[in-house]
Amino acid sequence: MPILFILVFLSVLVIANVYLSKRFAFYFNFYKAKIFYFIFAATTVFMIAGITIFSNTQSEFGNIFYVVASFVLGFMLYLLLSVLFVDLINLIFKIQAKHIGILVLALSVSVSIYGVINAFTIRKTEIEVPVANLKNEIRIVHLSDMHIGHFRGKNFVQKVVNKTISLNPDIVVITGDLFDGKINLKAENLEQLKQIKAPIYFVEGNHDNYTGIKTIKSYLRNIGIIVLENEIIEYENLQIIGLNHLRANRHTRDIHASNSYSIEEALDSIAIDSLKPSILLHHSPEGIEYAYNHGVDLYLSGHTHAGQIFPINLITNMMFPYNKGLHEYQKTKIFVSQGVGTVGPPMRVGTRSEVVLIRLTPKNN
Repeated sequence: MPILFILVFLSVLVIANVYLSKRFAFYFNFYKAKIFYFIFAATTVFMIAGITIFSNTQSEFGNIFYVVASFVLGFMLYLLLSVLFVDLINLIFKIQAKHIGILVLALSVSVSIYGVINAFTIRKTEIEVPVANLKNEIRIVHLSDMHIGHFRGKNFVQKVVNKTISLNPDIVVITGDLFDGKINLKAENLEQLKQIKAPIYFVEGNHDNYTGIKTIKSYLRNIGIIVLENEIIEYENLQIIGLNHLRANRHTRDIHASNSYSIEEALDSIAIDSLKPSILLHHSPEGIEYAYNHGVDLYLSGHTHAGQIFPINLITNMMFPYNKGLHEYQKTKIFVSQGVGTVGPPMRVGTRSEVVLIRLTPKNN
């Protein structure tokens, strides 16, 4: 399967490069497209090398390489989509070739700039979830996928902290991917979290594991954040269950999750009282049927970014039964955060960076 994916991916890249080269040679009246073949091929090699080689770099040079490559990846995606879009328009409205080229560049630059601005604009999402046997309303701020790293450091964390404090939470939960790369893996980038006076609960994500999960958990524990590792804790009469990043069950494969254990096995090993209200924290929205089997009221996750950028969001809608927002499986609700950060290109088109306020309210039977 990985080999097939690589072959398909490389084939798509070759077709895209040939298409772009021929179109730009036409737009700007170059008789031969060889120069564009070279430009687009070199750009493709640059962005793939930059992202794959320097994703976990600790050097400033490597970080700059990664940052530029990520921006280029996003821009090239929208350059390709702009060419396709304008070519369709040109079937109806005949436009001079030079003007088509200018329109393509203007469109791709505009969408890319919008994507960056949108990605760094943090919005509030608020939902209410009635829960049986809950004694009092509990305000939960749900943070996910902050991706502190190449594009985000302590200034970004401060923005998230300010937004969180303004929502006056009783508790805060972080469902993984707090970090993204070693470049900003520093205790000082988490100091602002101490400004939040409510208890904070954390479960790991796949990018935390890539970055250095032992170090991350040590930093968090040193500032009083509660790290949950396949265990349960209570806040008032609410059970908070926190799992490591696991696959759904023994029969599923997940390249991002631990394959030595599963959600099904972890929940079977935890003493959950089905008569008490409960929330489950897990990075990816997998294995909800096992949460339901144990009487979990609300499953909180992230991971998907809701696809982050168009048209990837259309693909993740097909990949994940629960891609974003609030859903229900039997009597268990699941909320999937779009995340407050980004991965790869620091862009969001068709999605939003969100801090989520969840109001758990006593359910009237």
